Amino acid sequence: MYRFSTDSREVKKVALNALLYSANRGLLLCADKAHISIMNVKFDCKLLIMSRLSKYCGALTLAAFLLLHGEQMNAQDSSAALGGGGPTTATPAPAAAAGGDIAKGKELFVGNCTSCHNVNEEALLGPGLKGVRQRTPGEAWLQKWIKNPAAMIATGDAYAVKIFNQYNKIQMTAFTNFTDADITSILDYIDSENVAKVAVAGAVSVPADGGGTAASASSGPSELFTFVLVGLLIVMLLVLGVLLVIVTILSKAVSPQVGEVVVARTTPLVTRLREGLVGAVGNSTVRSVAIWLFLFVATKMSIDGLYSIGIQQGYAPKQPIAYSHKLHAGQYKIDCNYCHTGVNKGKSAHIPAANICMNCHGVIKKESPEIQKIYAAIEQNRPIEWIRVHNLPDLAYFNHAQHVNVGNVQCQSCHGEIQKMEVVEQRSSLTMGWCIDCHRKTEVNTKDNAYYDKLVALHRKETKEPLKVANIGGLECSKCHY
Repeated sequence: MYRFSTDSREVKKVALNALLYSANRGLLLCADKAHISIMNVKFDCKLLIMSRLSKYCGALTLAAFLLLHGEQMNAQDSSAALGGGGPTTATPAPAAAAGGDIAKGKELFVGNCTSCHNVNEEALLGPGLKGVRQRTPGEAWLQKWIKNPAAMIATGDAYAVKIFNQYNKIQMTAFTNFTDADITSILDYIDSENVAKVAVAGAVSVPADGGGTAASASSGPSELFTFVLVGLLIVMLLVLGVLLVIVTILSKAVSPQVGEVVVARTTPLVTRLREGLVGAVGNSTVRSVAIWLFLFVATKMSIDGLYSIGIQQGYAPKQPIAYSHKLHAGQYKIDCNYCHTGVNKGKSAHIPAANICMNCHGVIKKESPEIQKIYAAIEQNRPIEWIRVHNLPDLAYFNHAQHVNVGNVQCQSCHGEIQKMEVVEQRSSLTMGWCIDCHRKTEVNTKDNAYYDKLVALHRKETKEPLKVANIGGLECSKCHY
C-alpha cells in the first residue's frame, strides 16, 4: 500500500502517476480525501465513465436518428411510379391531307374501335387497321361494312366472308349510327397515326419550351443535411465501438499478474457461457446499449406506424368478377378510355357499365363463368358491385380530366403498370407528399398552347429553369383542398 498527500500541486501530479502505474500492476493505492481502490479483479472507475459515455452517445444518436427520419418523411415518395410521376410528351402527329376531321376521328376510334382493333398493323380481336383503305375494296366498301357487316356477309361478298372466316367467325359490331363523314374521319385518323409513326421512328422528342418529361429531383440543402446526419450517426457508432474495445482492453490489463496465482478454469463451457451472460447483463455499459437499441427500434416502429395511417399502398381486393387488365390492356391493348369513359371528361374515370363489356362479350367467350356473371347482372337489372381500389380522402380533390387532357399524365404515372396486373392494386402511396413531389418535378407542357405564352415569358425573365407545375400554383392549398 502507498499513501500520498494531496496538499500541493506537485504531490497531486505524483499521485496521479502512481495511480496509473499501480492500476497496471493491480496494486492497492490510497489517496487522501479520495481513497480510490484498485483491486485485482475490478476497475470500477472506468466502467462508470464508459457507462456515462455510452448514455451520451446514445442520446445524441437517437436525436440524429429522429432528425434524419423526419427529413426522409418530408421527402417521402420522391418518385412516382414508372419514372417520377411526370407526364411524357410525345411529338404530335401531323395532320393527314384528307377531308375528314382527324380529332373527331380519334375520339370515335378510341371510344368504339380500340377494343377490337389496333391503329397499326398488329392484329387484336380483329385485324390491324394500318393501310385499311389500300388493302380493302375501297372506302365505299368500308362505309357499308362498318355500318352493317352482317348484311355484307349475308350477301356473300368475297372479301367480307374472307375476313369473317379468318378471324374465327367473330361477328363485328354494327355501327349504324355512324355517318359517312364519321367513317371518313376515322380512316383519316388511322392514316395520320401511321404517317406520324413513320416520320418519328427512332427519334426522341425534346420540346424546346418546357414540355418534356419530369426533371429529376433537385439537389438542395436537404440532401446535404441528410448526408451530414448520416455521417454524424456513423461517427457516433464508431466512437461507441472504439470505447467498448477500450473497455475490453482495460479489463484485461487489470487482471491479476503480481503475487497472484491464476487458477485454471476447469468448469464446463455451458457454465462459463452462463457466467459470461450474467456478467454482461450486470455490466452497465451493455445495459445502456441494449436500452438505446430498444428505444431506436420502438421509436422507428412508432413513427412508421403513424405515417402509414390511411395509406393503402399495395391494397388489391378480390373483385366480384375476375377481370384481368393484363389480358385486356396488356395482351389485347384495349385503350383505357374505352372502358373508363370519364377520364377525359370529368373528375372521375367512371366504373365501366356492363353494356361496355357486352360490346365484345356478346359474341366472345359467352360460356365463361365470369362472363355469365355479367349476363346475370344485366338480366336482373342490377349493378356489378366492384370494389374501389384507389380512394382519396374526402378532404382531397383530384380531377382526372385536368391531369389527362392538360397535363398529359399517363394512367401508369399514378396507377403503375396497369397493363401487367392480373389483379388491380394500389401501386402509389397517393399521399400529399407524393402529389407535391410530382408537382415540383413535372414540367408544364406549354407547346402549342397560347394560354401559357405570357407565363413562360415572365418565368424566363426570372430563371432559366423549365416552368414547373409548382410555378403556376401547383402547391397552393386551395388547388386540392376546398
